[in-house]
Amino acid sequence: MRPFEYARVTDVAGAVGQPGRFLAGGTTLIDLMKLDVERPAHVTDISALPLTDLVEHHGGVRIGALATMAQVAEHVLITSRYPALSNALLAGASQQIRNMASMGGNVMQRTRCPYFRDTAFKACNKREPGSGCGAIQGHHRKQAILGTSEACIALHASDASVALVAYDAVLTLTGQAGEREVALRDFNLLPGDTPHLEHDLQEGELITSITLPAPIAGHGVYLKVRDRESYEFALSSCAAVLDVQDGVVRAARVALGGVGTRPWRSPEAEAALTGQPATREAFEAAAHAALAGAEPLPQNAFKVPLTARVIVRALLAAQAGESADGKGIA
Repeated sequence: MRPFEYARVTDVAGAVGQPGRFLAGGTTLIDLMKLDVERPAHVTDISALPLTDLVEHHGGVRIGALATMAQVAEHVLITSRYPALSNALLAGASQQIRNMASMGGNVMQRTRCPYFRDTAFKACNKREPGSGCGAIQGHHRKQAILGTSEACIALHASDASVALVAYDAVLTLTGQAGEREVALRDFNLLPGDTPHLEHDLQEGELITSITLPAPIAGHGVYLKVRDRESYEFALSSCAAVLDVQDGVVRAARVALGGVGTRPWRSPEAEAALTGQPATREAFEAAAHAALAGAEPLPQNAFKVPLTARVIVRALLAAQAGESADGKGIA
């Protein structure tokens, strides 16, 4: 462990502007510090900040950034209105981690790419800009097929962020200049030539809340496929929310996980669905549209047909979901 300065704050004003890294639940930062991937000279403990509320907000819900995954997954406002988010949180980690991990930290979690997490591998543009991408010529079975570049194919691992993107989540970021809002779908940056720049959070800024507008439908689905059922990251996942009236899709939200360099919202799939009959054929066309831009490599090419099937299954489940009481289908 490298030496670092530690400070603990109890209000947002005392947190913003602090250098280094913020410590909330610690389920990502502490791991990466132990691995010598994160080397902050200064760590500010924000776990005592009053940012744990989950309340109704203009027809939607506002979630404090320090609310835990467990708290949010089990809250009646989430299970009744945003079931895909509850499903994603419950699928995302063990109960022990859900009890500790914060929602803001989950949004900020970094990739699980082994070339990033193991400093014995020197080639990682995300960890050491300009060093190359070891995964492209190395082991890349679990890495991304959407949003990749010649500099990086690292997968974004958050389950919750996939559902949050499907529900049009907006982050409130607080800094010394005040508050600003950023849609989560725009918050995580594509790797391009600068994969070490991962998000739109400025130095000293803090995520203080996550706001969900009223959903387009009262039910939703998060479907996750993984190598094992217990505590594993997604090979492919889909958050789907459908508004179906008289057998026709009036509105759709589709987001993918396990395949993108960021939580992958698919406007192509949504456009292919809107105005179409809610049939398997239409869902298959939407899956094809969602994956038209995929750029797989030899070891992860299986994710293209797998994800197509996941999308269709998620849409079929969303169509059959219970809209009146909000009970989703996992």
